[in-house]
Amino acid sequence: MGGDPVPQNVARRLREGMAHGVLSFPLTAFHDDGTLDPDGCRAHVAGRLAAGPGALFPACGTGEFFSLDEEEYRSVVTLAVEEAAGRVPVVAGTGYGWAQAARFARIAEQAGADALLVLPHYLTDAPQDGLAAQLERLAARTRLPLITYQRGQVAYGVETLRRIARIPNVIGLKDGHSDLDRLQRLTLAAPDGFLFFNGAATAEIQARAYAAVGVPAYSSAVHAFAPEIAGAFFTALRDDDGETVDKLLRAFYVPFVELRDRAPGYAVSLVKAAARLRGQRVGPVRAPLTDPAPADLADLKALLAAGLNLVGASL
Repeated sequence: MGGDPVPQNVARRLREGMAHGVLSFPLTAFHDDGTLDPDGCRAHVAGRLAAGPGALFPACGTGEFFSLDEEEYRSVVTLAVEEAAGRVPVVAGTGYGWAQAARFARIAEQAGADALLVLPHYLTDAPQDGLAAQLERLAARTRLPLITYQRGQVAYGVETLRRIARIPNVIGLKDGHSDLDRLQRLTLAAPDGFLFFNGAATAEIQARAYAAVGVPAYSSAVHAFAPEIAGAFFTALRDDDGETVDKLLRAFYVPFVELRDRAPGYAVSLVKAAARLRGQRVGPVRAPLTDPAPADLADLKALLAAGLNLVGASL
C-alpha cells in the first residue's frame, strides 16, 4: 500500500468499523413502475445507519448496481453520503470494464464517497495479467481507494494479489468464492494492513470458517431487512458464543439459504421482499430479477417472524 494518506485513512476507518459492526449493503428503492425512488432509498439507508453498521456499501450487488444508469447511481450514492454524514465510510460499487468503471468512479468521487468496491467485470474470462491490468487502469483514473471483489470469473492468484496490492490506492479484497485454501494463501501473501472480508452469499453461514483463516469481517445482506438478527449474530460470533451462533444458523440462516436457493436471483429478491415485509419502502426488484413467488413469500414471512422472535423482535 502506498503513502497516500487518503487510502490509508479510509483503510483505517474501515478496519475500525469492521471490528464493531457488519458491513451493510443497502437496497436501492424503486417505484412500482421501476423508476428510482430516492425518498425510499434515503429512508432505507437511514434505517441501516441507525442499526450501527461498520460501513455502508450503496449501489453494490444487493443494491442492484447492474440495473442503474449513471444518474440513478449518482442519486443513490449522493443520498447515502448525505445520510452517513461522515459517521461511517461509504463505499460505492463500480464495475463493468475499466473504462465504464472509471465513469462510475468519477460520479462516486463527485458524490463524496470514501472508496469503491470494484465488482467483477462483465461476462468474459480473463487471464491473471488482465485482471491486474483492469485494476491498474481503473486506479490510475480515480483518487478513491479501491476494494476488489473476487467472485464469478474473477479469482486472483498469489502473484496477482501481490501485484494489485502494490497499486497505491488498492486497499483490500472482498472474497465471494469461499475457497479457503486459496484465500489463506492470499492473506499470507498480502502486505500488512491489506483488508480482507467475507463476501460470500449469506456470509454468516461461513463466518466462522472465514475467521479461522484470518478474515473475521463480513458483509451482511440480512442487515438490509433484519438488523436485529444480523446484530445478534455478529455479537455472538465476536463474543465466541457458539450456542447462540448455532441457534441462529439452525433456525434462521440455514433455512434462509435453502429458500434463497429455490430460484436464480433470490439472493437479492428475497432480501428486498423481506424488507417490504418489515414495512420498508424499497419497492420491487428490476428485471431481469423477479420478485419471489407467492408460496416462497409466505415461507419467507414465516421464517422472518421466527428469526425475529429468536432475538426478541417482531415483524
